[in-house]
Amino acid sequence: MEMAPSLDPGSPRVRFGSEMRRLREAAQLSQSAVASRLGCTQTQVSRLEKAARTPSKSDAENLDRLFGEVDGVSFVRLYQRIAAQPGSPIWFRNWAEEIEPAARILRSWDPLLVPGLLQTESYAHHLFSQAPQTTPNEVEERVQARIRRQRILDQDNSPLFVVLIDAGVLHREVGGAEVMREQLDHLLDVVQRPTVSIQIVDPKCLTGLLSAFMIAELPDGRPDVIYVDSSTEGQITTDLDSVTAIWKRYEAIRTWAYPEHVSLKMAEEVRREWT
Repeated sequence: MEMAPSLDPGSPRVRFGSEMRRLREAAQLSQSAVASRLGCTQTQVSRLEKAARTPSKSDAENLDRLFGEVDGVSFVRLYQRIAAQPGSPIWFRNWAEEIEPAARILRSWDPLLVPGLLQTESYAHHLFSQAPQTTPNEVEERVQARIRRQRILDQDNSPLFVVLIDAGVLHREVGGAEVMREQLDHLLDVVQRPTVSIQIVDPKCLTGLLSAFMIAELPDGRPDVIYVDSSTEGQITTDLDSVTAIWKRYEAIRTWAYPEHVSLKMAEEVRREWT
């Protein structure tokens, strides 16, 4: 049975959903009727009301047009509060708060870094601290958002997490030898979980050097969702052509992956080199 992630009852996203439901019921509108006005499905309206989906700016604008600012409620202002929350950028929250927690299987490819779901706090802190014009408070907010995101791997119904990592990641220094030893120790520890699989990819594989990406397989016949990384804003989509292209790239990369027992031995050997 799929479990919903825990929600803060005082968060702007929860209030957005509760106000949406209250005003819809006061107007005696069905979820399907609201969906037709928002240009989405009844399921998406239900997920908005349950705070299981992050609203878009257009959702907020359409709801304000539909209900007006009844009782002083402005969905655009609530959306702005959601967007202003610390941690992950708004475009990524749809993935971190909705897609990942609901996934049956997550597949990840990373040519440059340890994937975010497996990063230690020290490793993540050093990465975020290198971003230009970032304050210490912003770094801490992003680190804590990443740590919170990792909780999905501790759930009773955690997704199967299948990880491909380029061999160069084990040798790429992030934060110094101590941070790297801790990070590799963490990889060797987390892979003992039955839901986590890690394979190292031969550095001669050039197929995946364009970008990191993730594939989420969702339950109940829902379409696969992909997240493709970039230096500015990642792409999250269910577009069939895009998903198919990423699946093909993933399978091509996987042919260069060492078996897991060999991959773990490689990680252990590199860990000893970080002295």
